[in-house]
Amino acid sequence: MKFLGNKLPDSLEIANKSRRVFAALCLGVKKISKSGKLSLVSETFSQVVELLKLEAAAIERTAGILQRETVERAIKLLLDCESKIVVVGVGKSGIIANKIADTMTSTGTVAVFLHPTDALHGGLGVITRGDCVIALSNSGETDEILTLLPALKARDVSLIAIVGNPVSTLGRNADVVLDASVDKEACPLNLAPTTSTTVALAIGDALAMTLMQAKNLTAEDFAANHPAGRLGKRLTLKVASLMHESPNISAGAGWLEVVKTISRHALGAVNVVDGSGTLVGIVTDGDLRRTIEKTAPENLASLSAAQMMTENPVTTCPEMLAFDALNKMENRPMQISVLPVVNETGAAVGLLRLHDIVRSGL
Repeated sequence: MKFLGNKLPDSLEIANKSRRVFAALCLGVKKISKSGKLSLVSETFSQVVELLKLEAAAIERTAGILQRETVERAIKLLLDCESKIVVVGVGKSGIIANKIADTMTSTGTVAVFLHPTDALHGGLGVITRGDCVIALSNSGETDEILTLLPALKARDVSLIAIVGNPVSTLGRNADVVLDASVDKEACPLNLAPTTSTTVALAIGDALAMTLMQAKNLTAEDFAANHPAGRLGKRLTLKVASLMHESPNISAGAGWLEVVKTISRHALGAVNVVDGSGTLVGIVTDGDLRRTIEKTAPENLASLSAAQMMTENPVTTCPEMLAFDALNKMENRPMQISVLPVVNETGAAVGLLRLHDIVRSGL
């Protein structure tokens, strides 16, 4: 050990110097790293746009290379299918196949997704004579799908291949081949299935929508398959399902009876009817308050429902769609929160609240 005079080196000072050097190095790395990240972030927008253009161009290319005769044969096989459509695929293609099956089912064509691995272990029983199978594979050489081919032939089903290599084993064994080849994946390494799965999905959507039009599926038919969705409710949910029992009073009822009836039914309004039950007006909470405010205390005892009510109010009927009733309430200069419900003879049969329509999810 070397001595500096009669003193040992100050180890604490050396340590502090080391820390300062290390901190300076880290700060430099941090600055470089931060600068690099900022540079990368500034480039991401253009990269995203370019990748979207790449995938859009691939779909446009597919629209140009598909042959009319091939597409028409595929549509005919699907329309003539006596049973169901079975869509198969593995990996990312399997996810796309599942989505295609769901889209077809929801738009009037019965379809199911079957994973080829499950099919090879008992799931093959889903496929029966008369089915039409759509197989997705970018390479056309997916082992699990190729293993299925003999079983598909034995079941006498038609086979449509959405494949990136039309001359592959799958392509050669299919009744119809839809060319889903792409020049390049969106993946920077040209490895991850991106553009190819987008093209396959676009072909599947095009088939499903063409079948939907060929079968003349209406908005009502579509809604019937989506009863829990907002669109389904708008096209199927009727006033009869949401209205409350009609809180009726006569036109000659006093203000205290009006108050008690509104409180008892807790709907914020009462229907005013004549002797035959025909609607003649409505009294809301607001009508009641405004009328009492304008009436002298000594005249309250003689106040009747006829003096409070809105005559010839806007009404709905049990068969009207709840969405149409909602529009009646909202699409007006002054929004209203309750609608009397009348039948074909004009008799008051219920009361519909805006709150109930909103709560239904419309």
